[in-house]
Amino acid sequence: MASSGVMKAIRVSEFGGPSVLKLLSDVPVPTPGKRQVLIRVRACGVNPVEAYIRAGTYARRPPLPYTPGSDVAGEVQEVGEEVTSFKGGERVFTTATDSGGYAEFAVAGEDSVFRLPAGLSHEEGAALGVPYCTAYRALVTKAHAKAGETVLIHGASGGVGIAGVQLGRSLGLRVLGTAGTPGGLDLVLQQGAHLVFNHREEDYTHKILEATGGDGVDIIVEMLANVNLSQDLQMLAHGGRVTVVGSRGSVEINPRDTMAKESCIMGVALFFATPEERKECVATLYRGMEGGWLHPSVGRRYPLKMAAQAHQDIMEGPGACGKMVLTM
Repeated sequence: MASSGVMKAIRVSEFGGPSVLKLLSDVPVPTPGKRQVLIRVRACGVNPVEAYIRAGTYARRPPLPYTPGSDVAGEVQEVGEEVTSFKGGERVFTTATDSGGYAEFAVAGEDSVFRLPAGLSHEEGAALGVPYCTAYRALVTKAHAKAGETVLIHGASGGVGIAGVQLGRSLGLRVLGTAGTPGGLDLVLQQGAHLVFNHREEDYTHKILEATGGDGVDIIVEMLANVNLSQDLQMLAHGGRVTVVGSRGSVEINPRDTMAKESCIMGVALFFATPEERKECVATLYRGMEGGWLHPSVGRRYPLKMAAQAHQDIMEGPGACGKMVLTM
């Protein structure tokens, strides 16, 4: 543990823009409870939902002040007295934290901590928990994807999108993806998408429909529903499903579009995953790492002191290209 008992951490004392993310150097190192693990954080993923929460626009608001961050990777520093699965020094990653991951140390429940395979770096470990478990929840838990179906990953060059591409291929799906930059388009293809489309082109939805022979796609994993949802409903096949992973505001849709295809729209929130669902997801991730088809793609890296810049870039940048991480 830090010899002084304090650590550097990002603290949010009011909801607002990226500037409310303040780096403090005198935050007490958290003490693990009976069923908690204290982790020396080496890297932490940055996710759009953390920007929504920080801005105060998300349905769930943590009590102030708080430290953001869910998916960390590092080493076990200390364990609670009832923890039997881990010991000091083991490399781990998380699917959630209790104290927040934008910090040098974090505590997490034992059932949210998993061993990080030797072949993955800490930065790659920080790209596992939230992106892959969200993609798994969207495709498997909610959409019940079946081999042979066609999925459109709408915004496939970010952390969840890349995870969705890789998981989709492993499930035997025909995977279509979209991205908005040349680098993002190339990355999506490299990750295994059968076809990729530039969502900045006016006629890209027509090209997607043409690629399906006019039948439409069975599943859409949607990262920006406030922009795309109305068009998504028109691209679905009969019985198609839209899983909404992200949205930055409201959107107007015609309910008749759902009637015409007997389609459905489902929200996805990893926060509601049960411990059993998380274990099921991580078991799939381990199988993917062992089988060689799962390989996290890390994008821009920021030191902890640049968390505010990371939040600005994840919301206003030209386009995602891999998972964004903070390094300690």
